[in-house]
Amino acid sequence: MQSYLKHYIDGAWVESDGGKRHEVIDPATEQGTTEITLGSEADVNKAVAAAKKAFKTWSQSTVEERIALLERIIAGYKARIPDLAAATSREMGAPISFANMAQAPAGLGHFMGTLAALKEFSFSEQAAKGARVVHEPIGVVAMITPWNWPLNQICAKVAPALAAGNTMILKPSEEAPTNAMIFAEILHDAGVPAGVFNLVNGDGPTVGAALSSHKDVDMVSFTGSTRAGVAVATAAAATVKRVHQELGGKAPNVVLEGAKLGEVLPPTLAGVIANTGQSCIAPTRLLVHKSQVNEAEEVVKAIMEATQVDSPEKEGAHIGPVVNKAQFEKIQTLIQSALDEGARLVTGGVGRPDGRNAGYFVKPTVLADVTPEMRIYREETFGPVATITTYDDTEQAVEMANDTEYGLSATISGDPAEASKIAGKLRAGLVTINAWGPNGATPFGGYKSSGNGREGGKWGLTDFMEVKTIVGENA
Repeated sequence: MQSYLKHYIDGAWVESDGGKRHEVIDPATEQGTTEITLGSEADVNKAVAAAKKAFKTWSQSTVEERIALLERIIAGYKARIPDLAAATSREMGAPISFANMAQAPAGLGHFMGTLAALKEFSFSEQAAKGARVVHEPIGVVAMITPWNWPLNQICAKVAPALAAGNTMILKPSEEAPTNAMIFAEILHDAGVPAGVFNLVNGDGPTVGAALSSHKDVDMVSFTGSTRAGVAVATAAAATVKRVHQELGGKAPNVVLEGAKLGEVLPPTLAGVIANTGQSCIAPTRLLVHKSQVNEAEEVVKAIMEATQVDSPEKEGAHIGPVVNKAQFEKIQTLIQSALDEGARLVTGGVGRPDGRNAGYFVKPTVLADVTPEMRIYREETFGPVATITTYDDTEQAVEMANDTEYGLSATISGDPAEASKIAGKLRAGLVTINAWGPNGATPFGGYKSSGNGREGGKWGLTDFMEVKTIVGENA
């Protein structure tokens, strides 16, 4: 078993002050794989103090200094991709091929995108005669990140925060912490000044709550469930800090009438399969015109039945387990609830795939005759489970797509020209046509209960800054 028992505070690896040991479970074997220390409020206080002190100098660094630092981080990150991928695969179950090709590179993409945005960003502009508007770093930023795309979400926050001149404390997920520890090593070796980046492992009720409510934290950037996001915002309210949230989703896949299903469904259904369905933008709610529902069932069934489930250690295009027992049981409960409520099983179902008696492996599943009243239509599944619901006309399809508390993303499958006619009607921060993933150079974030704020490109950079107006300096 690996041990990462220290936190990274003020440029050094330090022992916890009152923390407790935590064992990380390998979801493929259900056995311990890593031990870390869940930090304490005392650890948080030390990290915040270090960040507050470092802000005095880092906030005054030049754009050229920040560019050079990002370039060194990028070089170091590239060299450590195999280590980052292996850690991610082992702790959250991503197959090693997927971890190397998607999970680890996703984080690198955010640093490269931020670097490009930083080089073009205007920190000062003349807004009116005698008035100048400037963008300045916001201060000490607390970052709380999830396990499903751990490096993607860490880097989506750290890269723009560094580029903007902020200092920070990262609390990575205790379900998949090792990739964050390696990431801290990369930043240390790249020469990030002491106190600018700090890492405190921990859980939400202790470290997450302490960061959210801390009087010397100026901003909290959180990615996770809507339930946890509400708790973070509530804890942060008393100190009136900025709260940036990327929360849950229940993305629709509007399959346009007359679409060539064999062509348009494979690339959009890939979002339900990739990462074992553990993506907040997975377009799991297939809305299909009633005239094509039988054909759609056959196409989706064939795709899901062709999806292999196997060990994360093996190379290949298969999917692995979901992250933990709680997530496995949640998926099983949602599938069973759909069947109990009248849905029809097309393929998959409850239980592990054949030949598996251990590990949190889920059968790729398709459920038909799903209605908006069912739990599985409403709740985020976070597994390789697709549902099929019919609609009568395009107007109804749009209403059904928007009939959710979430608004992170929406997908349209069909003719791009026809899709563009309804893209503006969908209440989501991201709309994809015949695809499901975001574009790294563009803003990413949600409407409604999916959160607020944006990550990516110049928009992500702006969200980690304050805006100041200076009047009369040329009088």
